[in-house]
Amino acid sequence: QVQPVESGGGLVQAGGSLRLSCAASARTFSSIAMGWFRQAPGKEREFVAGIGWSGRTPSYADSVKGRFTISRDNVKNTVYLQMNSLKPEDTAVYYCAAKGPLYSGTSADPRDYDYWGQGTQVTVSS
Repeated sequence: QVQPVESGGGLVQAGGSLRLSCAASARTFSSIAMGWFRQAPGKEREFVAGIGWSGRTPSYADSVKGRFTISRDNVKNTVYLQMNSLKPEDTAVYYCAAKGPLYSGTSADPRDYDYWGQGTQVTVSS
């Protein structure tokens, strides 16, 4: 069982930065792929970034490439999302998700993730 818990959201001006954290209580954390998704009002949940169990295969949505960086610390059981050059269109609730199968790759499909956090609000003002 994996229980992701997000933190680090808030209000920031356009061009600013935020770092989201996701702590996951799981003995198998170092063996599972993790992902960040977001959902804006009236829109579907969309993939933001994913990282494999080893941390060597990050993937990003085109809309955030070059601005966001996903990383993980398998000692602290934590995944991070560093968000730079934020834009108003980045405003959304950001969710951390974990895949159930061990040693599986990342995925941009939210249906491939088995465990979800409660979300953290990110608001970017213009």
